[in-house]
Amino acid sequence: MRVLGIDPGLATTGYGVVENNNQNFQGLDYGIISTPSAQTLEQRIFSIYNNVIILVNRFSPEMVAVEKLFFCKNISTAVQVGEARGAIFTAAAEKQLPIFEYTPLQVKQAVVGYGRAEKRQVQHMVAIILKLPQIPSPDDAADALAVALCHLQSYKWQQLTGEKVDH
Repeated sequence: MRVLGIDPGLATTGYGVVENNNQNFQGLDYGIISTPSAQTLEQRIFSIYNNVIILVNRFSPEMVAVEKLFFCKNISTAVQVGEARGAIFTAAAEKQLPIFEYTPLQVKQAVVGYGRAEKRQVQHMVAIILKLPQIPSPDDAADALAVALCHLQSYKWQQLTGEKVDH
């Protein structure tokens, strides 16, 4: 199974493509979609949308996993992340891909085994699980890989228990 994990943001959206073959996780690609602040809002949103379409066409994931906006101190940041999420959801819907959302707590629990893990611990575990020579960089890309791994673990649980994973 191949999953496109996404850590949404207006300025920087992280992405990570992870494949699971018989409990052998493989990171196929990761990086960021960057939108310059000099661009108009509509140009930035379109860029995120268009780049997600390109990633889906390139890697043919079966599902998309997105980090859920859980808590934000700054309302304008929350709105911007929401706008980026809208572009991501639209691209996934256009490609008829199911979307699954996970909170940062769920991602940490799935990857590290502890919901209050530090960001660096999560990044270190991502590198170990995917057998990467170093911690993925930038942080947004590492977070996106963690979201993809979280979904693959959750999906595995669904298959083992018959419980339905929300999406």
